[in-house]
Amino acid sequence: MESSSLASSSWMILGLLLAIGTIVQLADARGFYVIGDSLVDSGNNNYLATTARADAPPYGIDYPTHRPTGRFSNGLNIPDLISQRLGSEFILPYLSPELTGQRLLSGANFASAGIGILNDTGIQFVSTWPP
Repeated sequence: MESSSLASSSWMILGLLLAIGTIVQLADARGFYVIGDSLVDSGNNNYLATTARADAPPYGIDYPTHRPTGRFSNGLNIPDLISQRLGSEFILPYLSPELTGQRLLSGANFASAGIGILNDTGIQFVSTWPP
């Protein structure tokens, strides 16, 4: 796929997700669960033995706290924007100690940078290999 068509597809998907967030009322939403890679990782890699981390500047400079959060962006990522649209709090990484009880029932982010469907994907980021 050409890079321009890939970018245009990404923007179309983002627009669709934001439109869905507008249509769905907060009372209708049961939970928001995210699965993906670094594009949607909200900090799971902070809790893993990997070198694929976003826990140092310049990551997070445009985030509300102006500090790195583990998101591979300078600010909010797509799940954050959808959460805002739904009127809910940002979805926590599933490895976060704060993700318990009701917070877990309202959603979790299972995304991790460097993840892939092939065994070789992300092997360069593992700190201790072989296990």
